[in-house]
Amino acid sequence: MRLLVTRPEPDALKLRAALEQRGHQATVEPLLAVSFDDAEAIDLDGVQALIATSRYAMRALKSHPALAEARKLPLFAVGGATATEARALGFETVVTGAGTADELVVHIASAVDPAAGLLLHLAGDAVAGDLQGGLESQGFRVLPAIVYRMLAAASLSEDTVEQLAMGEIDGVILLSPRTAQIYATLMRKQGLATVARGLAHFCLSQAVARRLEPLGAVPTHIAEAPRLQEVLALIDAVAAQLEG
Repeated sequence: MRLLVTRPEPDALKLRAALEQRGHQATVEPLLAVSFDDAEAIDLDGVQALIATSRYAMRALKSHPALAEARKLPLFAVGGATATEARALGFETVVTGAGTADELVVHIASAVDPAAGLLLHLAGDAVAGDLQGGLESQGFRVLPAIVYRMLAAASLSEDTVEQLAMGEIDGVILLSPRTAQIYATLMRKQGLATVARGLAHFCLSQAVARRLEPLGAVPTHIAEAPRLQEVLALIDAVAAQLEG
């Protein structure tokens, strides 16, 4: 399949390589850019554990002055990719969640005593789901620390618009609700809503797929679990059906 990769750099290039190894073609069009400028100060006083719901939070810590102290604490990671980044930074105690904020709330509530101290959520400027509300309803005190920001693309590149208009792209990979929202907005803004109805949209979750509603009835394929490997397997399966 000929696919549009919308995730930020450098992960977009890694995803393109993975797709090409599977026999697909890919055009990279990042709809978000990660900025680590102006990260908030991290106060670990009274904190019993850290929470990270994105690998970008771990990358933000790489050059943060609080890293040495932070990695002494247990860290709850939303999924495997975030956990891998944490271990690479030297975190000794990393608990890996199943991939969603709601599941992470259940996991933390079953493993941690609210009376033992604060939970510090290393987060971006936009957070999907209500992790803080879910934990506070269980009696926890959660402090958010904004350590990175996601900057939205203002438009699709001319090359991508041309490929879409000429029917040279078969599908779009969307791995976050915010990316899907930006994609839907730009497709409408640049007069490509009709084109979108002919594309396969490979979504990490139902929450991602819901952000495509402004485009109308577009074909969506949702991964069985919110993991990149599941999205890749889904793409392979759909491609095989089309070839058959």
